[in-house]
Amino acid sequence: MLSGSFLYLGLGSSGRSSNSSSGGQPGSRAVGSEAHWGGVGAKVQLKWDGPPALDRCSAQLDATLQLLRIEEGMAAATAPKQAWPPWSLLLFLLLLPGGSSGGCPAVCDCTSQPRAVLCAYRQLEAVPGGLPLDTELLDLSGNRLWGLQQGMFSRLGLLRELDLSYNQLSTLEPGAFRGLQSLLTLRLQGNRLRIMGPGVFSGLSALMLLDLRLNQIVLFLDGAFGELGSLQQLEVGDNHLVFVAPGAFAGLAKLSTLTLERCNLSTVPGLALAHLPALVALRLRELDIGRLPAGALRGLRKLKELEIHHWPSLEALEPGSLLGLNLSSLAITRCNLSSVPFQALHHLSFLRVLDLSQNPISSIPARRLSPLVRLQELRLSGACLTSIAAHAFQGLTAFHLLDVADNALQTLEETAFPSPDKLVTLRLSGNPLTCDCRLLWLLRLRRRLDFGTSPPACAGPQHVQGKSLREFSDILPPGHFTCQPAMIRKSGPRWVVAEEGGHAVFSCSGDGDPAPTVSWMRPQGAWLGRAGRVRVLEDGTLEIRSVQLRDRGAYVCVVSNVAGNDSLRTWLEVIQIEPPNGSFSDPNITMPGIPGPFFLDSRGIAMVLAVGFLPFLTSVTLCFGLIALWSKGKGRVKHHTTFDFVAPRPSGDKNSGGNRVTAKLF
Repeated sequence: MLSGSFLYLGLGSSGRSSNSSSGGQPGSRAVGSEAHWGGVGAKVQLKWDGPPALDRCSAQLDATLQLLRIEEGMAAATAPKQAWPPWSLLLFLLLLPGGSSGGCPAVCDCTSQPRAVLCAYRQLEAVPGGLPLDTELLDLSGNRLWGLQQGMFSRLGLLRELDLSYNQLSTLEPGAFRGLQSLLTLRLQGNRLRIMGPGVFSGLSALMLLDLRLNQIVLFLDGAFGELGSLQQLEVGDNHLVFVAPGAFAGLAKLSTLTLERCNLSTVPGLALAHLPALVALRLRELDIGRLPAGALRGLRKLKELEIHHWPSLEALEPGSLLGLNLSSLAITRCNLSSVPFQALHHLSFLRVLDLSQNPISSIPARRLSPLVRLQELRLSGACLTSIAAHAFQGLTAFHLLDVADNALQTLEETAFPSPDKLVTLRLSGNPLTCDCRLLWLLRLRRRLDFGTSPPACAGPQHVQGKSLREFSDILPPGHFTCQPAMIRKSGPRWVVAEEGGHAVFSCSGDGDPAPTVSWMRPQGAWLGRAGRVRVLEDGTLEIRSVQLRDRGAYVCVVSNVAGNDSLRTWLEVIQIEPPNGSFSDPNITMPGIPGPFFLDSRGIAMVLAVGFLPFLTSVTLCFGLIALWSKGKGRVKHHTTFDFVAPRPSGDKNSGGNRVTAKLF
């Protein structure tokens, strides 16, 4: 079948046979063939302006005519000439197979790619007919298709990629893709699909990629993807998705990548995800979910990459939220974490990449990352980091990349790294760095380290402000990258006397470059913290509340920086207060070891009454029980008695009695 061509048949008397190709428009071809059989000439001319894919027809026609000429010559030597009717050749050409290519719809492009039919953005309202049977790529994107009926593509058994994106599809009948047993990629993004139920994707046994983004899908029903046993990548984003049934992903035995983004899910569909035994990468982006429950991802044994991006309500990661996972890459970015979730991460011994960028994390404490023995990369850019403690990365022997760009770090000391020479990449730009002696190690490694496109620059001191680390020479001028040891400049009284139960304060401050830190300790070596009854305030002041006798003794103030330290010894004397006449004049003051006044409220009184009433009720019940047992042991007991009473007469005659009264007493 030759589409887009015309066929010219004519009779002639010439006895020659020729093949010619006519010029014309690029891509056009004209073929003329004429032959002579038994004295009657039949001239056949075939001309078309069709796609080059039909060149096979021309070659096949030429070969057939050549074969006929050879047969004619052989027959002429042995048999008399026989006239062939002119309509026989026409019938032969009409029955000539055109291969598997078929025709090309007039509204589509079949020339840009081999075995591809491109019908994108042609304002089509239905799938065009006459598609070549050997089509491997069919692009129907950007049209006005509103629905797909059952078996619509059943003749395209060789189709490998189907693009139906950005149409107006609102319904997909079950079996609409039946017959596409070779289809590998199906794109349905940008339509109006609402519900994914069972049977919609039946027949797509070889499908590997399914794109459902930018639809209006509200829910996935049980068995929605049950027949996609070969599916490896599923994209579900920019939908109205509010619910995923527990069995929605059942049957996706080979799914390795799942993306859920910009949906209306309020919880992680853990029950549905448990049906994905081969899942390797899970991306949960831009969701309004406030917590990741403990064990929500427990069933994903093969999961290696987990990405949680832009969960504004996620303020902390529960300790057991990642339990059961063996991740190699974890990204929790643009959330609201205020600290590194060490408890949730400590069991991830195979973790290699950790990304916590764009979270309000202010510090990395010492030695808390040591359980992540295989960690190689840490990314914390765009956070609120103000300090990275010494020994912060202790135990991370394979650590080679740190990205802390765009934070509030004033320095990064060499002692934070177990082996600074193993560091390969350091992103430190966008921090207000103070270029003093603490950054000398960084200056030494500046030519070897990869700083990225923007190397770190000095924000102070003033004489080097704005200068990049790469701009410094190997020989530094005097006053560059230097520090001044810490010295105590101001202090309060070194001897403080306080009454027992009172309040005591010691003040201490120092100077140095960089600015020193102030700490307090007892002579026994115990450092005092910033919480409790005895605490160190932010300005370095030591405060002791409700002074006790055991607080008596020495306290040492230590001011220190990287260049040195200084100390000052103070003393606290505690005066014991004896109560007059052995009693307390103030009921609010208590002495150690002596209980204070005791008051009962209504709740306490109720508890006392309850405690006293229960033993009483038990005793009474026991007594009545014993009496009942004793009475039963005596047999039948007479519970009444009868007696007579005769009242004496007033005359005093004993022999003359009064009326007799008989009484029965119960």
